[in-house]
Amino acid sequence: MINLFKIKDKKNQDAESANGRPPIKKQSAGELRLHKDISELNLPKTTTISFLNGKDDLMNFEISIRPDEGYYQGGTFMFTFLVPSSYPHEPPKVKCKTKVYHPNIDLEGNVCLNILREDWKPVLNINTIIYGLNHLFTQPNHEDPLNHDAAAVLRDNPRLFETNVRRAMAGGYVGQVHFPRCI
Repeated sequence: MINLFKIKDKKNQDAESANGRPPIKKQSAGELRLHKDISELNLPKTTTISFLNGKDDLMNFEISIRPDEGYYQGGTFMFTFLVPSSYPHEPPKVKCKTKVYHPNIDLEGNVCLNILREDWKPVLNINTIIYGLNHLFTQPNHEDPLNHDAAAVLRDNPRLFETNVRRAMAGGYVGQVHFPRCI
């Protein structure tokens, strides 16, 4: 029985090759859903998306967020998305490539956003995540931090927090940590 499937697959490949076209790679359910999500994207004006490997690899892409309000106004922050084949049942892996002084993003680029963890549901999509990331820059949350020092400063001294954010975005030090310029 197994040999019959192998023979059938071989015949299909031979037929596709005879047509002069390369064999067509079947898309997983996750790829199909991601294709739908991307075709329906409604990006905020502060966000751009790029597919570094071209349209043949939708499962890996980057977004750039340039907040137009709040503490992070004028900065540019890059995020990578790695979408698993089990998407939408599992959320994408999102990392911040830009080193940023932020209570919800640690110095390694890990992002603390509830919909990327315990609150993920298959009805959510890429657009929801992008809006969530934008929200982190307009309303940083000191109550669920990855960077506890930044969260404590935001909670206890918002003016100092703003000074630290500006210093970090300009390419300076906050404490012993140097941040590259992102303005």
